[in-house]
Amino acid sequence: MPDTVRKVNYFSTSVPDKPGETFRVLASLVSGGVNLLACAGTSHGRRAQIDIVPDDTRRFAAAAKKAGLTFSQKRAGFLIQGDDRPGALANNLKVLADAGINVAAVDGLSAGSGRWGAIIWVADEDVRRAGSLLRAKAK
Repeated sequence: MPDTVRKVNYFSTSVPDKPGETFRVLASLVSGGVNLLACAGTSHGRRAQIDIVPDDTRRFAAAAKKAGLTFSQKRAGFLIQGDDRPGALANNLKVLADAGINVAAVDGLSAGSGRWGAIIWVADEDVRRAGSLLRAKAK
């Protein structure tokens, strides 16, 4: 079965790099009924960046506003899911590399039960072309 590729929106926020901060952000979103497709976080000195990929952008925006959370403007990326196999992620990255599209960031993982998934971020000016090459579907 071929991989499915979906264009998604993601948002970033910066929080103090201390215990409980990511939980605080996620708990606020959960209480607003937000379902996440992905979440990633990295430390940067005394701060941490949290990247959120919500299933429903409008619900996310409402929950974030209600909780007083500040996020970056929405940016686009791609959620890829499929049957786990050797080269699953590499094959998708090769499509972009062959077209001269630079990948700004990628997070991939096995989802268990023979499935895998990844989020790929590209520069704003490459979103349309990358989406076409990956055969991404809009939500």
